[in-house]
Amino acid sequence: MALARQVLCVCALLGLPLAGAEPIRYSVAEEAESGSLVGELAEDAGLTPAQLSARRARLVSEDGRQHFRLERASGRLVVAGRLDREQLCAQSDTCMLPFELLLSNPLQFFRVEVTVKDINDHSPVFREDRVNFRIPETSEPGSRFPLEMAWDLDIGTNTVQEYNMSPKNEYFSVSYGSSIKGKKSLELVLEKPLDREEHAEMGFSVMAVDGGSPPRSGSIEISVIILDANDNAPIFTQEEYIAKVLENMPEGSVILTVWATDPDAGVNGDISYQLSEVVGQSDSAFVIDPITGEIKLTKTLDFEAAHTHKLSVRATDGGGLSAISKVLVEVVDVNDNAPELVVSSFSSPLPENTVPGTVVALFTVRDRDSGANGKISCALQDQLFFSLRPAYKNYYELVTVSALDREETPQYILSVTAADAGSPPLTSTHTFTVDISDVNDNAPVFNQTSYTMYVRENNVPTVFVGAVSAADADVGLNAKVSYSLAAEQGPERAWCSCISVNSEKGHVFVLRPLDYERLRQTEVTVSASDAGSPPLRANVTVRLVVLDENDNAPLVLYPAQESGPASSELVPVSAEAGYLISKVVAVDADSGQNSWLSYHLLRATDPGLFSVGVQSGEVRLRRPVTERDSVKQKLVVLVRDNGKPPLSATAALSALLLKDFSDVRLPHSSPASEDQAAASLTTYLIIALVFVSLLFLISTAVLLARKVCRRKELKAGPVLYAADTLQSGLADAAAAGTLPRAYCYEISLTTGSGNSEFRFLKPILPSLPPQHCAVGQGPDEEQDFPGVPVSSEDMAPDNAGTLTAGQFNALSFDYEGAEALSSWVVPRLCAALVEAAFRCRPRLSRCLRDRGPGRAAARAAGGGGCSPSAHRWVVPSAKAAPSGCGSGGGRRRPESETAREGARPALRRSPPAIARDTRRDTDTGTDTDIGRRRRRAMALARQVLCVCALLGLPLAGAEPIRYSVAEEAESGSLVGELAEDAGLTPAQLSARRARLVSEDGRQHFRLERASGRLVVAGRLDREQLCAQSDTCMLPFELLLSNPLQFFRVEVDLEDINDHSPVFPEDRVLFDILETSEPGSLFPLEVARDLDIGSNTVKEYRIFPENEYFSVSYGSRNNGDKYLELVLEKSLDREEQSEMGFSVIAADGGSPSRSGTIEVSITILDVNDNAPKFTQERYIGKVLENIPEGSVVLNVLATDPDAGVNGDISYQFSQAADQSDSAFVIDPITGEIKITKPLDFEAAQTHELSVRARDGGGLSAICKVLVEVVDVNDNAPELVVSSFSSPLPENTVPGTVVALFTVRDRDSGANGKISCALQDQLFFSLRPAYKNYYELVTVSALDREETPQHILSVTAADAGSPPLTSTHTFTVDISDVNDNAPVFNQTSYTMYVRENNVPTVFVGAVSAADADVGLNAKVSYSLAAEQGPERAWCSCISVNSEKGHVFVLRPLDYERLRQTEVTVSASDAGSPPLRANVTVRLVVLDENDNAPLVLYPAQESGPASSELVPVSAEAGYLISKVVAVDADSGQNSWLSYHLLRATDPGLFSVGLQSGEVRLRRPVTERDSVKQKLVVLVRDNGKPPLSATAALSALLLKEFSDVRLPHSSPASEDQAAASLTTYLIIALVFVSLLFLISTAVLLARKVCRRKELKAGPVLYAADTLQSGLADAAAAGTLPRAYCYEISLTTGSGNSEFRFLKPILPSLPPQHCAVGQGPGEEQDFPGVPVSSEDMAPDNAGTLSAGQFNALSFN
Repeated sequence: MALARQVLCVCALLGLPLAGAEPIRYSVAEEAESGSLVGELAEDAGLTPAQLSARRARLVSEDGRQHFRLERASGRLVVAGRLDREQLCAQSDTCMLPFELLLSNPLQFFRVEVTVKDINDHSPVFREDRVNFRIPETSEPGSRFPLEMAWDLDIGTNTVQEYNMSPKNEYFSVSYGSSIKGKKSLELVLEKPLDREEHAEMGFSVMAVDGGSPPRSGSIEISVIILDANDNAPIFTQEEYIAKVLENMPEGSVILTVWATDPDAGVNGDISYQLSEVVGQSDSAFVIDPITGEIKLTKTLDFEAAHTHKLSVRATDGGGLSAISKVLVEVVDVNDNAPELVVSSFSSPLPENTVPGTVVALFTVRDRDSGANGKISCALQDQLFFSLRPAYKNYYELVTVSALDREETPQYILSVTAADAGSPPLTSTHTFTVDISDVNDNAPVFNQTSYTMYVRENNVPTVFVGAVSAADADVGLNAKVSYSLAAEQGPERAWCSCISVNSEKGHVFVLRPLDYERLRQTEVTVSASDAGSPPLRANVTVRLVVLDENDNAPLVLYPAQESGPASSELVPVSAEAGYLISKVVAVDADSGQNSWLSYHLLRATDPGLFSVGVQSGEVRLRRPVTERDSVKQKLVVLVRDNGKPPLSATAALSALLLKDFSDVRLPHSSPASEDQAAASLTTYLIIALVFVSLLFLISTAVLLARKVCRRKELKAGPVLYAADTLQSGLADAAAAGTLPRAYCYEISLTTGSGNSEFRFLKPILPSLPPQHCAVGQGPDEEQDFPGVPVSSEDMAPDNAGTLTAGQFNALSFDYEGAEALSSWVVPRLCAALVEAAFRCRPRLSRCLRDRGPGRAAARAAGGGGCSPSAHRWVVPSAKAAPSGCGSGGGRRRPESETAREGARPALRRSPPAIARDTRRDTDTGTDTDIGRRRRRAMALARQVLCVCALLGLPLAGAEPIRYSVAEEAESGSLVGELAEDAGLTPAQLSARRARLVSEDGRQHFRLERASGRLVVAGRLDREQLCAQSDTCMLPFELLLSNPLQFFRVEVDLEDINDHSPVFPEDRVLFDILETSEPGSLFPLEVARDLDIGSNTVKEYRIFPENEYFSVSYGSRNNGDKYLELVLEKSLDREEQSEMGFSVIAADGGSPSRSGTIEVSITILDVNDNAPKFTQERYIGKVLENIPEGSVVLNVLATDPDAGVNGDISYQFSQAADQSDSAFVIDPITGEIKITKPLDFEAAQTHELSVRARDGGGLSAICKVLVEVVDVNDNAPELVVSSFSSPLPENTVPGTVVALFTVRDRDSGANGKISCALQDQLFFSLRPAYKNYYELVTVSALDREETPQHILSVTAADAGSPPLTSTHTFTVDISDVNDNAPVFNQTSYTMYVRENNVPTVFVGAVSAADADVGLNAKVSYSLAAEQGPERAWCSCISVNSEKGHVFVLRPLDYERLRQTEVTVSASDAGSPPLRANVTVRLVVLDENDNAPLVLYPAQESGPASSELVPVSAEAGYLISKVVAVDADSGQNSWLSYHLLRATDPGLFSVGLQSGEVRLRRPVTERDSVKQKLVVLVRDNGKPPLSATAALSALLLKEFSDVRLPHSSPASEDQAAASLTTYLIIALVFVSLLFLISTAVLLARKVCRRKELKAGPVLYAADTLQSGLADAAAAGTLPRAYCYEISLTTGSGNSEFRFLKPILPSLPPQHCAVGQGPGEEQDFPGVPVSSEDMAPDNAGTLSAGQFNALSFN
C-alpha cells in the first residue's frame, strides 16, 4: 500500500505541468441531433478507452449542465441533447461551451471547449403584429412615420438585410438604413397628399427579409386611418322624444332610445350621450347609455309622486361639438297602492255601560292610485256589537250596536278591510283594539259558601288558622277586595272578640289562647267588599273549631284518695287466681283519645300476687294466696291517659288476707280436685305451654275471621224506656265511659228520629246556594264538595238576607232621579240638534237612537234592550249574600238553573242612580201618570230629532268654504274666520269637539277653538306642496263630533318670488375648432325657476359682452324653450386659445332674481405635428439590487400642437426578446420604472423601444439602453462531483471522500472564492485543480465511537460584504465485525414451579452486539461443552432468536431442586464472535404431598387403645399424633384438629403439637370406650389433610396412671335445668298471647261503629240526660249492673265511631259526612254541672258508691 501511494503521488506531480496546457477545442453546428459526433476526446487527450473506464472518467461543467456525453467504450465526445445557440448565448458573436474531462484515479483534468455555430433557424420578427396610424388628411407629402425594426435572433448574414411593401401603393414608401451615429431606422414616407373623401382608410404590409439561404422573412400589417376635420355637430332625429312607461316597470328597463348623427368620421363622428342635470331631479330615476343612447330606469317610477318626467339629453362628438334634445316620460298608473286607512279619532277604552250608537272611531280611507284603482269600499268583519257606517265622502264611523259587558268580553279586536276596484283589487286591513273599561257591577264572590277552621286549645296569641278568599269579576279598584268582620251578628250567637281577619289577604287569626273545655267552637261572619263607588260586599260564615289538647290529668273517683287512711279490701286466703278484689274508677276531663285511660300496677307489697286490668281497672289475684304471703298487702295503681304526652294519677289500695272470712263468696272460683298424678312440675309446664300456644293461635284465627265477616251495621235490640224522659241532647254529647265494651249500653231514640241521622251530615246553610257550599281548611287548599238541594225550609221567610213576596212588593220606588235625568237630556239634546240642522247645514245619515234613562237602566240591569215595563229590579238585602250565591259575580246562569231555584229572583246590580228605587207591580195612580208622561216625552223627542236630521240632509252638499294665503306665511298667520263662515260659535266648536281632518293626514293649518279662527300651522312651501302646478289648493274638512258634521274647506296657496332661476349646471365647457364658421349654434340648457307666472325666467344676457359670441333664446312650435350661443366671428387659436364669460338668466319678479352659468370655450387646434423625443437614444445604468418601483430614467417628447393633439402618451413597443417585461413606463410623465428585480447574471443590458403618441394619432419612437451594474448578490455555489458514503471503519487515512467545485455568478472580486473546512480530527480539505477541492481522511475511523461524521465546508467570496455558503457532507461509517456479543447480566437465575406443564417459559437471556446489521444479529444456543462438575440437563431449551428459556418436561421438587446450564450467544459476522453465560434454574415447591401420619400407626388392623384413669384431671395427656409432610416451607406446616369423638367435650387436641388431652374431668356418665379421629392438615393452597384414629379406655382401677400435665378443674355450678327453660318459654308465650289480645281489643274499640245492646230493664224516671252522655259501664257481670255518672267531659270515646244521632242540633254543630263506610269524627259536647250533681235521680255520689255492698 505504501508503494502504491508513492506511485500515485509521482503520477500526480508529473501531471501538474500538463494542467495548464491549451484546452482541447471542437466546434459543432446548433440544432445537431443527439448523439452527433463532436470529436475523438480520448485520442486527443492521449488516453485509451480502457483508461477512461479504469480511472472513472466523466465530464464536469461549472454550471452543472451536461450538453455533451462521453462514450467510455469508444472515447468519443457526442451531443447529449438539443443545442440552441440563441438560447445558450443570445446575440453574442461567439458561443463557446467550456467543460472538463475528470479522471478520478489518479485525479486529472482536461479542459475542453466546444464552439456552437449559428444556422439560419429564425425568421425576422416585428415587435408588433399590427400598427395603426391616424393621419390627418391635411398632412404634407414627405411626412415620415416611424416603424419598429424587425428582430432576427440569428447573427451575421442570417440577420435582416432588406424591407419592402406589399402591395405597393402611390401614397406611401418605406425607408430604412443607418444614421451617422450608426442607429438603424425604419420609416413610412408620405409620397402624395391624402383625401378622406376618396379613401377613409388603407392598409398594406411591410416585409423584412434576412440573408440566409434559403432566406426567411417576417411582416407587419400597417393600417392607416385618414382623420377628418371636425366641422359638423351632431343632429338628433327628433327635437322631442315622448315615452309612456308603466309605473311598475322593473329597474333596468329601456324606455326609449335617442339617436343623433354626425357626418364627420373617426373621433369627430363618435357621438356620446349624457343626461343633463335637471333642477327638479327628475332624471335621478334614469340613466342613458353613452354609446347607444338607450335610456333605462335606475329605480321604479311612482305615478303618485310624479305623472311626468322631463329630461334633457346632450349628444357630443369626439371633437367637442354637441346638441341637446328633450325627452318627456309620461308615467302610466298601475294599481300598486293599497288603500290607506287614516284614523281621525278613536276612543278606547269604552265603559261597559256605553249606550248603543256611540261612535268609537272615525276614519277616512284613501288610495293614491287614480281612476278605478282609486275607488274604495270598506267592510267590517262580522261583529255583533259594532257596525260600520259612512259619514261624509270617504269618512266612516265605527259605532256600537248593542250593550257591552266587560266581564264577558273585556276586549274587542275589530278588523276593517278597505278594498279598491283595481284588477286585481288590493286590500288593506286596520285593526281597532277596543278595550272595555270596568264599571263596578259585580260584588265579590267567596270561593266557598262557608269556612271551617281549626285551632288547638292553648294556642299562642295571633295564631294563623286559615284564610278566606273572595274574587271580584271587575278590575282595578272595583276588583280590589278588602276583608273585615261583620259588626252585626245574628241574635243566635254572640260576638267573638278572639278572632281577627287581615283586611288585605283574608288571613284569619286567633288573638288569644282558647280552652277547649270552655269553648269548643264559635262562628263569625266575614265581609268582603270591593273598592268601587259605591262599594259592593258579600258575607261568609267562618266556623272556628277548637281541638282538644291533653292538658288534664286523670281524676281517681274510687277508691277515694283522701288524706286519711284508705279502707282495706278483705281477701280470703282461699281465693283462687282471678278473684276480684276491687276496681279503680277514674275519669279525664279531656275528650277523645286524650280521655282514654289505662290502669297499671305501679307498686305492691308482692307484685306477683296482684294484677290490674288495663282497660277496666279491676284488681284481681294473679295467683292463689300462699302461707308465705303477707297478711296486709299495699298496692299503688297508676292511671294514665292516652294523650301525647300522657298524664297520669295514682290510686292507693290495701288488702287484708284473712283465713276466717265466712261471708266471702267466690262466684268465679270452683272447687278443684286434688291432682293425684305424680307428674313432675316439668310435665305441667309443658302442658301449659302447649295449651297457651294453642289458645293464642285459635284466638288469632277467630279474630281474623270475625274481622273479615264483620257486618257494616248492627241492629239494635229491644229496649224498654220511658219516651217522655228521653232528652234531645242525649246523643248529642256522644260521650263514652271508661269501662270495657261488655258493660256499655246503647240507647235507641224515638220513632222518626232516625230521619235526622243523615240529614245534617250535609251542610245546612239555608241562606246560601247549595252549589257553593264547602268546608275550608286553609288559605292554600281548595275544597270542592258536591252540593245537595236545599229544602223549602231553607228558603223560609225567616232566613237572613231573603225577602218574601210580600216584603218584596212592599218596597217603594222613587222616580225622581230618572225624571230629573229625562227632563235634562231631552230638551237640550233636541235644541242642539235643531240648531245644528238649521244653522250648520249638516249631512245626517240616520236618526239618533233613543238615549233615555230607561234604556240605559235596562242595560245596566241586564235587560238587554227590553222595554221599561219589562225591567226587573231587585234591592240587595241589608246583609249581602255570600260570595257565589245568587246569579251575581259576573256569571250568567242558565235558565234551567234559575227555574230550579223557584221563587228566588235573580240578584242583579242596578245602576247607582236607580239602585235606591224599586218598582212594584201595584203602582199608585200618581206613579202611573209620571211613567206615561215620560214615555210620551221620549217618543216626541225621537220624532223631533228625526225631522231635524231629514231637514239637514239637502244642505249637506253645499259649496266648500274657500280661503287664500301666500306661501311662506309665518306660523299663526290668519287664514280666515272659519267658525263665523261655518255658522258656528266658538263655544260650539269646543262643545262639539271640532277639529281639522285632511286626507293625507298632514296638518298645514290649525283651528283656534277659543276664537274660531283658521291660522297657519307651519311653514308652507308652494313648490314643495304643488311643484310646478298653476294652482295650489289644499283641501281639508272641519269635523264636528257631537253630532257628526263636516264642512269642506279649501285654501289656495299663492305664489311669491322666493326662488331664483337655476341652471342645470354651474359651468359648461365648449371645445370649438378654430375652423368653425360664423353663425354656428352651440345649445345651452335653459334655466329653471320653481316660481310660476311673472315670477319665472324672462330674459338671458352675456356678461361681459364680447365680439365672438351672442345669446339666442325663445320658444319652439311645441312650446319648448331653447337657449343657444351664436358664433359671430371666426376663431383663431394662435391669437386666443381660450375664452370665458357668463350667461345670466333673470326672472320678472319684484325685486328680480337671477341665476348664472359659467361658459368656458377652448379653441381646438388641427393636429399637424408629430411628437419628437429630446434624444434619439437614452442610456441608463442600474444596480441589479435596485428595489421594485425605482425610476430608471425619464424619456421626454414634445408636440407643438395644443389640446388633445398636444397631449402625449408613452408606451413600450412589444419586444421580440421580452426584455421589457421588467420595466413599465408612465404614460403621462414618461418615467421608466422597474417592475421586478434585475439580475446582472441573467442579462447585463436591456434594450427598450418607447413610442410617444399624441391625441391626434401621430407618434415617434426612441431606443432606451439599460445597463445593469453587478452587485455582490450571489453567494458562492458548491457543486459536488463525487461523494463516497458510507466508508468502512477500517478505511486507511488519505482516502478521497468527496470531490467538488465552487463557483460564483458574480464578477470581479465578487466572484473570487476561498474554501475552508471546519475543525475536524479525521478529515481535511485540499485543492485539486482550478476551483476543484478534495475531502480526504487523515486518521483511522471507529464506527462504534462515531458512527457518523457531519462535515461543513464553507465557501466565501471576496465581495464587500463577503457572502458565504455552507455545504454539509454527512459521512456514514459502515460496520466491520470487531465486537463480540455482550450479555446484560453476568449470570441468570430463573424459577419454575414443580409439576410444571411441558415447554413452560421460565425466562429469557439477552445479549447485545455493538456492531450493526448481520454483525449485530445475535443467536442463542446451549453450550455443548459442560464443566466436569455438573451433568448435562436435557430438560432445558433456549430459543435461538429471542433467548427465551423453556423447561421441556415436568419437574419434581422432591427429586431436583436446582440445575445450571451454559448459554452461548454468537453474532452473524464473518468470522462470528461469541460469548457465554450461566443460567441457574431453581425449582419451587408445590403443595402436592398430603401429610403422613407416623403415630399412631394407621394399619388396617384395630388401633391400640390409650388407657385413661377416670380420676384424671382436665389437661391429662392421653396421646400425641405425629405426622410429617414431604413438601417444604409453608406447605409443610401441619396443624391438628379434633374431627370426631364419642364425647367431643371430653377431649382437646393441640393445634401445633398434636397432643390429645382431657378437656374436663371424667364423669360417671362418660362412656368407658371413647373413639377419636384427629385431622392433620398442612398450610398449602389448597390445603391437603390426613386423619388419625385413636381409641381411649376410661378405667377406674388403673394404678399406674400418672397425670404430669393435668390441672384441677372447678365444678360447673351453672347447669341450667330443663324446668327453668320451660318456665321461660311458658312466660314468653303467655305474654305474647296477652299482648296480642290487648292490641286486638284496643283496635276493635277504636274502629267499632255500633254496639249491640242486650235487653235491659230499668225505670224510666232514672234515665237522665247524662246517662248516655256518660256511656258508663259497670265492672260486674250483668246481674250486678249499676250506673255511674262521670264528671264533665270525662269521656267521648265510647261513641266516637257511632254515626251522629242529632235530631235537633243547630247547623253550626254539624260536620260533613262522607259516607256510611268511613270514620266519622264528631266533637263531644260539654256536660253541664247539673248532670254531675249528687242529687240527680239515678246518680250516686262517691260516698254512696263506696258504701255499696256486693252480693
